[in-house]
Amino acid sequence: MSYYFTNDETLKSEVKKINVIINNLALSFYTDNGVFSKKGLDFGTRTLLETLPPLKGDVLDIGCGYGPIGIYIAKKYDVNVDMVDVNLRSLDLALKNSLLNNVKTNVFESDLYSSITKKYDFIITNPPIRVGKDILYKLLFDAKNHLNKNGQLWLVVNKDQGAKSLFKDLSKEYETTVVCKNKGFFVIRAISN
Repeated sequence: MSYYFTNDETLKSEVKKINVIINNLALSFYTDNGVFSKKGLDFGTRTLLETLPPLKGDVLDIGCGYGPIGIYIAKKYDVNVDMVDVNLRSLDLALKNSLLNNVKTNVFESDLYSSITKKYDFIITNPPIRVGKDILYKLLFDAKNHLNKNGQLWLVVNKDQGAKSLFKDLSKEYETTVVCKNKGFFVIRAISN
């Protein structure tokens, strides 16, 4: 089976357009086979976006997929948004969806932080749990190296996918808070010191 964090050239493209409303903000997205949550905005991402505080400064959406996190943030707040992913189909959709929603974002390929050259006030993600613990932890713990002083990592994880143990582990490196619990999803804020 092909996962959304890989590039499967053999996967047939079937682009569809979905419409969503998040916090009274109407957005449209093109989705396709081979990207996360192609049928519609997943509940975890919705919960994360509905929980975010007002944002300012520079924001990184890591593992952006077709772009719902970064595009929502760019539309809602006056911030600079970088969106990265390793999946080329996702990146193509994120670019098209930025244009579709009339927002300015900077979309580029990056394997974790390999192409990241600056620091951010916020790093926001619905992390790809299925990549395995080693890569997942690299994504979450290496965020510290790419956050400004007192920068914040925001993420959403389902309790059935190890949210409690992940929170405990993050607490060793960050000042962590479970900001919201909603139908098994934990929205976690981790502040870099």
